[in-house]
Amino acid sequence: MAEAISTLVSDPEGQLVQTSWAVIYTPAGKRRSRFPENCVTTYLSEAEARAAARPQDGYHAAVAHGPSRSSEGFRLYYLVRWLD
Repeated sequence: MAEAISTLVSDPEGQLVQTSWAVIYTPAGKRRSRFPENCVTTYLSEAEARAAARPQDGYHAAVAHGPSRSSEGFRLYYLVRWLD
């Protein structure tokens, strides 16, 4: 019988990539589509993300997918859509 996929995963953190409400720090504007983990804060609800956003300071509410490990070894979040 085949092994469960969870026993074959070598990532010690073992988290699956998820879509989350988030606030992304992007002071240069909303042109990018992927962001390093240290620029993203996830929230449990859309309302929480919108309340935490401060667009005038570069903190924008969004829906993001991640974290995902890049080929360079960084953990990235990918923009699904902006909320503001």
